[in-house]
Amino acid sequence: MARTALITGITGQDGSYLSEWLLEQGYEVHGLVRRSSTPRHERIAHLLDRVTLEPGDLLDLASLVSVIERVRPHEIYHLAAQSFVPVSWQQPLVTGEVTAMGTARLLEAVRLVEPAARFFLAGSSDMYGRVLGTPQRETTPLYPRSPDGAAKAYAHYLTINYRESFHLFACSGILFNHESPRRGHEFVTRKITQGVARIKHGLETELRLGNLEAQRDWGHAADYVRAMWLMLQHDVADEFVIGSGETHSVEEFVQIAFEAADLDWRNHVVVDPRFYRPAEVAVLRADPAKIRRELGWEPRISFRELVVEMVQADLARVAAGATGELLTVHS
Repeated sequence: MARTALITGITGQDGSYLSEWLLEQGYEVHGLVRRSSTPRHERIAHLLDRVTLEPGDLLDLASLVSVIERVRPHEIYHLAAQSFVPVSWQQPLVTGEVTAMGTARLLEAVRLVEPAARFFLAGSSDMYGRVLGTPQRETTPLYPRSPDGAAKAYAHYLTINYRESFHLFACSGILFNHESPRRGHEFVTRKITQGVARIKHGLETELRLGNLEAQRDWGHAADYVRAMWLMLQHDVADEFVIGSGETHSVEEFVQIAFEAADLDWRNHVVVDPRFYRPAEVAVLRADPAKIRRELGWEPRISFRELVVEMVQADLARVAAGATGELLTVHS
């Protein structure tokens, strides 16, 4: 009998890669989606005949209870959140309601309906914020510096509380930055690769960015969803840092991206103070020793390979758009 998984955020970058991975493992996959007048299923368009979409909303406990009663999942992957940091400053209440309280509602629905289900929370390195130790590991204190980080920290600790108080198999993966050709346009990595493609095709001449010195630990989403799955196959529920252990600056990302299109970034990039964060997070670097040691997880795609893949995908997209063709690129 096939195992059943429920994914919140199935239409996002991670949800699409996780769906593919679970289908390859023989799972029956269900995805929680909000009702919308304009459904956005681009990232999972190639999977719609193989997954089941379930209407529900993280703001509505009753709808979550109904979905879990209907699906009876063995595993729940909670990926949905308002996770774009600049928007969290513009909409801190919405961010808290969705990311923090949405997790509380989902955990409560699991406790009430299917307490034997295994629960994964997609946490975030943004919880470390003003870092109190480098590299960051599971025991590094959290010091969030954005509404997103604060909401994720609430969700993280609540997941631990539900495990310890109600004996749920509930775990939190502390995900460092992970990208792909399916990354949202609002994120700086995708802004860069799409900007490169538009400049290469003559549609733009410059790319405006914020702090080029900011450093992040970047990996590929396809690698990170595999780590999520491994966490739910483990004997015990626990917290794991998921990251590459390498730090790269935004400038390094920019340089590789422009080189992939045979361009010199210095001729096109303009640093614009408008894109600086109110409270900048300077250096984030994961210490993935625990997940490598206990779960045997290793990333398979390098930083350079990630950047080049994203640029090539956006070059193809922009070229198709310029000729009036519709092209969906799946990595």
